[in-house]
Amino acid sequence: MKNPVKLTIILLFAVALTTGLTAETAGETIVFGDFSWDSAQVHNRIAGFIIEHGYGYDVDYEFGESIPILLGLSRGDVDVIMESWTDNWYETILEAHRAQEIITLGRNFPDAPQGWYVPTFVIKGDEERGIEPMAPDLKSVFDLPQYADLFRDPEDPSKGRFYNSPTGWVAHDINLDKLETYGLDEYFNSFDPGSDAALGTAMIRAYELGEPILASNWEPNWPLGLMDMTMLEEPEYDAEQWHEDYGTAYPDSMVEIAVNSNFPDRFPNVTSFLASYETTIEQTNESLAYMQTENASAGEAAIWFLQNYKDVWTEWVFDPEVEDRVLDALDNL
Repeated sequence: MKNPVKLTIILLFAVALTTGLTAETAGETIVFGDFSWDSAQVHNRIAGFIIEHGYGYDVDYEFGESIPILLGLSRGDVDVIMESWTDNWYETILEAHRAQEIITLGRNFPDAPQGWYVPTFVIKGDEERGIEPMAPDLKSVFDLPQYADLFRDPEDPSKGRFYNSPTGWVAHDINLDKLETYGLDEYFNSFDPGSDAALGTAMIRAYELGEPILASNWEPNWPLGLMDMTMLEEPEYDAEQWHEDYGTAYPDSMVEIAVNSNFPDRFPNVTSFLASYETTIEQTNESLAYMQTENASAGEAAIWFLQNYKDVWTEWVFDPEVEDRVLDALDNL
């Protein structure tokens, strides 16, 4: 069932769908904030393909990390972000909303889990692969001190290695605070992988070799679409504690579509489309797994999604002519 907020936005702008391109906006470029993680880039290109070929607007993708892109959205240098991780960026998002600089159009997919993961075989073993349990009592982040040697940091063998989110992501700094709050900085070093791709590659490599790894991750993401991983337990999420020292589990994150506050007046037809845009974590994981296994680009993964989920994306557009133009573009690839 559609989110009531989404339905309200869709109804407010539905009249624009009968008008097609307007003289005021024809030829304008819609700029997507292109974050450095794959799922955001794939969703940008799914929406961008529909907007470019269905609605006739030019599209562009502005690459950047979380806070610079959010500031660009507030200023109007960026028009759309398809993954606003609201809980991670709480203060920045709240400030932008109070200043009436951005508008959220609803959730891209259901609330997303996020946390610290180990391969399930580390805890349970894998009989088919001949892997014995390495840490059978590992359930919680508070069990990690006794297993620091298992996750030994090759550059500092006196401590374990925790693969953090890439530098520049808000989650990277949250994880540093978590290490300190849980007293784990005494036992583990935070390792910066450099990029989303490098983090995923490190996880895949360890998994394929049957080696232990402790890593920050989230869904949707291709490593969790390809591997059997277990998220370690943390204290139950508590908002007051979270905003004090992050000493609880990550909240299941709201991942919303957000636009600059002037966007609905400039592009009412596209606003209605984006307000109806809604996927699942499973669909996104599948697209990201395709991207990884086929060595595909974000654009190619978006085409794969559009070709394999016609019944999904056609529900986002209410104008048969828009749908036909997108289908024609797919057929002519």
